[in-house]
Amino acid sequence: MACERIGYRKPSRVGIIGAGISGIAAAKQLSHHNPIVLEATDSIGGVWKHCSFASTKLQTPRCDFEFSDYPWPERDNSSFPTHLEILEYLHGYATHFDVLKHVRFNSRVIEIRYVSTGQTMNIDAMAAGPGEFGPLLSGHPVWEVAVETHPSKTVEWYEFELLVVCIGKYGDVPRMPVFPPNKGQEIYSGKVMHTIEYSKLDEEAARELLKGKRVAVVGYKKSAIDLATECAEANQGADGQPCTMVIRTLHWTVPAYWIWGLPFSLFYSTRSSQFLHQRPNQGLLRNLLCPLLSPLRKAVSKFIESYLVWKLPLEKYGLKPEHPFEEDYASCQMAILPENFFSEADKGKIVFKKTPKWWFWNKGLEIEDDTKIEADVVLLATGFDGKKKIHDLLPHPFSSLISDSSGIMPLYRGTIHPLIPNMAFVGYIESVANLHTAELRCKWLARLVDGMFKLPSIGKMLEQTGEEMEIMKKTTRFYKRHCISTFSIYHSDEICEEMGWKSWRKNNWLLEAFAPYNSQDYGEDK
Repeated sequence: MACERIGYRKPSRVGIIGAGISGIAAAKQLSHHNPIVLEATDSIGGVWKHCSFASTKLQTPRCDFEFSDYPWPERDNSSFPTHLEILEYLHGYATHFDVLKHVRFNSRVIEIRYVSTGQTMNIDAMAAGPGEFGPLLSGHPVWEVAVETHPSKTVEWYEFELLVVCIGKYGDVPRMPVFPPNKGQEIYSGKVMHTIEYSKLDEEAARELLKGKRVAVVGYKKSAIDLATECAEANQGADGQPCTMVIRTLHWTVPAYWIWGLPFSLFYSTRSSQFLHQRPNQGLLRNLLCPLLSPLRKAVSKFIESYLVWKLPLEKYGLKPEHPFEEDYASCQMAILPENFFSEADKGKIVFKKTPKWWFWNKGLEIEDDTKIEADVVLLATGFDGKKKIHDLLPHPFSSLISDSSGIMPLYRGTIHPLIPNMAFVGYIESVANLHTAELRCKWLARLVDGMFKLPSIGKMLEQTGEEMEIMKKTTRFYKRHCISTFSIYHSDEICEEMGWKSWRKNNWLLEAFAPYNSQDYGEDK
């Protein structure tokens, strides 16, 4: 339902939706434009505040997850920070750079409208022609934004020349399974919760939900693994019930960032290792080399798989994926295991059921081979649909552009949709360290806003995004996540070159070839 315009407030040329990692990074880089950050909740932090469990930890060491100008106090600590430590770090960053003054908390965006400039918006003509994207600050309002404030429920309208969308892939829209008639949760007598609901429970309430209960966790990515571990920990002792993980698609899991005594970064996160992989605009020579390098890429993947099969009881529990490790890495789906995950499985506290299809019955879940799983609680770790939230917010015809025919969000440099004017997106492209990925693109965006360089033509940008999509499709069957992990350094090279920075950021050629890149390499004084 459309909101009635009550009046407009025009305090800023730049609006940012969301105050998670991407939103506060964008606010810091665009602070000289006095942006307004519209945050639906009462806190910064995004998923780290609202979608985390008691056991949730970062997937990478802290030195790989930090802003270029705000190192961790103990950055040499190789442990994985908890979500509470990450929130403390983010608050420290926002306070240090005075970002919080830009944030309007409890301000939920409920509608976005495009302000016509008198020209007809012909998407097909824009895509087919050699047209220019135009400046991000046009000198007049382009977007009208309706904001509902809490708890008053009043609606205010804002006008912005530039709107930066930072609500992320893992927002508050759960991806829910669809079932045939009479096989959905309406026939189930127990409790069903998506992980987003579970994450709102405090530690005591979560433990009470799981303790002594027959729990089924649907999924096998990071959230599902963390949930199963928490369930097992809540069910210690003779009266404890096992947790059943219902798994549709297996993925590779990693106990730590060391493989046969070698640092994991050596295999995928250095310039030399990424040379083995396809990338956009790679030229004729690399097009010829990539097929020749294919055996070496496969050997690296097999080398890592051999360690994981040796180190973890994957074959014992039937959890060895059929696809290569490289496919999970290339789609940013590699999960770091909690330390006690398999020890709890060895004690019988976590059991596994693999099935391509499942549905509800009145006492639990039924899987395709007619096995019935009795459950008091079913936890759905089935992911989020952040693109749906953007689709529902944006007006026609822009809402139809959020996903292409293959379900990917086509963004130039992971930030600009060539067919959506005066709008940027941060946090929709993934790599090994998403904070670093977001911060560098915010630096690029700020310089683009300030007119320090120009974008290519719309046609050229569409061509570039199309090449990236094709490479991801060739690399992994899980390409819809828009992950650039196998060519992230090259992606950063192109961003640096557009900004007028040097692309090679290390002090000597040896480090350049064999040392991993992180945020510290992209400080502005390099």
